[in-house]
Amino acid sequence: MNASVRISVSSLRAHKRRFAGTFLAVLLGVAFLAGTLVMGDTLRASFDTMFGNATSGTDAVVRSAGTITTPGESQGVRQPVDTGLVSAVEKAPGVAAAEPDIQGAGQLVGANGKPIGGQGPPTLAGNWIDDPKLNSYQLAEGRAPSKSGEVVVNRGAAEKGDLKIGDTTTLRTPDPVKVTIVGLATFGGEDGMAQVTYTGMTRSDAEKYLTAKPGEAASILVRAGPGTGQQELVDALTPILPKGVEAITGQELAEENTDMISGQFLSLFTTFLLVFSGVALLVATFSIHNTFAIVVAQRTRENALLRALGASRRQVTASTLVEASVVAVVASAAGLAGGIGIAAGLQALFPAIGFPFPEGDLVISGLSMILPLAVGIVVCLGSALLPAVRAGRTAPLAALRETAVDQSGASRTRAVVGSALAALAVAVTLTGVTVSPSLWLAGSGAILALAAFVVLGPVASTTAVRVLGSPLDKLRGVTGGLARRNALRSPKRTAATASALMIGVAVVSLFTVFGASLKATMDQTVSRSFAGDVAVSTPSFGAGGSGLSPRLAPAIAERPEVDTAVGLGRGVAEVDGEGRALTVTDPVALERTFDLGNIKGSMRDLGEDGIAITGSEADKLGLKTGDTAQLAFTDGKKQTFTVRAVYGRSELAGDYVITRDAWAPHRTQDSDTLVAVTFKDGVSAADGKAAVEKVATAYGNPEVQTRDEYAQSSAGGIDMMLTLVYALLALAVLIALLGIANTLTLAVHERTRELGLLRAVGQTRAQLRAMVRWESVLVAAFGTVGGLALGGFLGWVLVKASDGASDSAFAFAMPPFQLTVVALVGVAAGALAGLRPARRAARLDVLRAIATE
Repeated sequence: MNASVRISVSSLRAHKRRFAGTFLAVLLGVAFLAGTLVMGDTLRASFDTMFGNATSGTDAVVRSAGTITTPGESQGVRQPVDTGLVSAVEKAPGVAAAEPDIQGAGQLVGANGKPIGGQGPPTLAGNWIDDPKLNSYQLAEGRAPSKSGEVVVNRGAAEKGDLKIGDTTTLRTPDPVKVTIVGLATFGGEDGMAQVTYTGMTRSDAEKYLTAKPGEAASILVRAGPGTGQQELVDALTPILPKGVEAITGQELAEENTDMISGQFLSLFTTFLLVFSGVALLVATFSIHNTFAIVVAQRTRENALLRALGASRRQVTASTLVEASVVAVVASAAGLAGGIGIAAGLQALFPAIGFPFPEGDLVISGLSMILPLAVGIVVCLGSALLPAVRAGRTAPLAALRETAVDQSGASRTRAVVGSALAALAVAVTLTGVTVSPSLWLAGSGAILALAAFVVLGPVASTTAVRVLGSPLDKLRGVTGGLARRNALRSPKRTAATASALMIGVAVVSLFTVFGASLKATMDQTVSRSFAGDVAVSTPSFGAGGSGLSPRLAPAIAERPEVDTAVGLGRGVAEVDGEGRALTVTDPVALERTFDLGNIKGSMRDLGEDGIAITGSEADKLGLKTGDTAQLAFTDGKKQTFTVRAVYGRSELAGDYVITRDAWAPHRTQDSDTLVAVTFKDGVSAADGKAAVEKVATAYGNPEVQTRDEYAQSSAGGIDMMLTLVYALLALAVLIALLGIANTLTLAVHERTRELGLLRAVGQTRAQLRAMVRWESVLVAAFGTVGGLALGGFLGWVLVKASDGASDSAFAFAMPPFQLTVVALVGVAAGALAGLRPARRAARLDVLRAIATE
């Protein structure tokens, strides 16, 4: 074994360039993985500290015990508590202070007239709590609000909106309220809680604008007196609380807040990044395997001589694995350092792009270091295992061969196995998207399809390269023909090199197709369901915005240009024990403005005790018109409703519709999410829109959009997602390019004599460079075409599986322009990867090259 180690180390010293691409592939993959883990740990610890500091003075919280959670939402809606409990709480043993905490949605308008934080982060408002220990926000500048219309805002929101103390602006609650900023606050020592905006009002203003009626609060915050512990305080409060109200410790509240951030946002964010780390490492696996396969093929004579001199198969195999181990350990260790650098860079970058990264040192846990290191080593060794075994099988007589060039082709066994995998993939996928809709089955079929593509790569590469390279004979003459023949020389190598790029392009194509399909689905939904002319809406992407004033739709309806204006509000209730979202609206106007499909019963007769539901929900609950259903609301009350209409479509109207009169007794802060407007006959689109905008100005100036603009803005978050996806996948494509460049560099090395002979018989340096570059382009073109085909198929699978698993109808769309750009980028990347190997080939000394063995 010592001899094997010495031989491996000597080989690495002599051929450092051979493993440069492998080293970089492992380094980049490990760095991305380590950076993601370190960033996740740092964010989690920072939020722990921030929430701990913010709630350090709160020893107990009194709140409603039950929540109603609707599908797709992790945070439920709680019933408010009676502020009359404050006096009873203050009298409990161990209580030093108690304050009601009123919370609601309130969106500040910046100095430029645009809402602050409208695309994603929550925009909160509440009563300013005078007890500094109970208030999560600390006054940093100015003073607390003392009269109606005065507010304190968090410093981060003020900076983002270019607001300062003394400025007057609008607060959407959702009714517009003129407010004057008298103070700036911090949260847990930071300018805000991430990008969340906060506005603190007087208690009377908070009750007026944020609650259905005075005397209600989200919770009551309690501070303990000296010598009273948090649990002791909770135990003292519990007996005096009415049924349905609970007390929890301040520590439990901090943990809930942290879980809300880290359990939802951070987990989703880090999982998203880890998926791309996995894609990068998968691409790296192909590059690493290909490098070692070529190196082993080039060292056939060397390994055969070792065998002839007495080395065993195990020693030759061990020698190759030791080389892989050295590269793996050194590259992974360098990747760890790079990962820490990436996390530090993100910590500095996030605030610059508007996402405050809580201050503090990087948190580097043992797992964040050990896991990437282990993954890097395992990936590298696993990728080198088959070439190492192949090296051990080298026969001593191979030392007599004149050349050591890999001429391996595609076997019949590979074709049979690949075809069988492809057939199985199609069968499983079709079952998962048509016969029995299942994301798991569809996902399994997608994985099998990927495996089939990899196995069939060498089989398909010969035909694909011949077809893709056929124009080169005419365009580039002999140089193009030689490039095509070089790419055809080793189908296995060509396929393995192209596979890395294929996976990167496939994932890019998958998200491109899925994003285009989501946009087409939204466009289809709006076109099919929305019969109005313009829409007044709140941000559709994320949790931002305070909604629209319920008074906006009636005000618009009074305009002479308008035929119908209907506002869609949102409520929640439990139906048959499960949380459901309710659409609160005027059902008659809804029927006139939206296409609800086939309606059984009448939307005109809902009144205060009637409800309309979709056919799919009616089937689930076994209901029909005339039947009754009991709804339980957040205020603890239950009411029996009669099903007076069953309608067909639910995309924009929702699954349950009740009137505003029916919702009024149970509502909290009332708001609409959408106002749909239909113009009278003869009113032009421009005149009608101008009339609506004039009314909307008085209600906080929400955006007024045509039907097409509304569809586009509803899908606006998709472009943001795709931009992030493309940026992350750039790493995988970079690793694939390194693999192509490394393969070509090694190919130039093994074909040194051949290249020398070509130069000797008259090939110019420019022709030699062009030949190597076009070979690289052909390999990249093969990978790109395969990636587009695989990505398009996987995109179709994802869309169809989502369609089958959801009540909404998904539309499949293949965006030709975006996919053409992906194809051109893939081919251009191949040309870029071939530059360095081509330049190196052209610099070869002709006589030395010919003399090379």
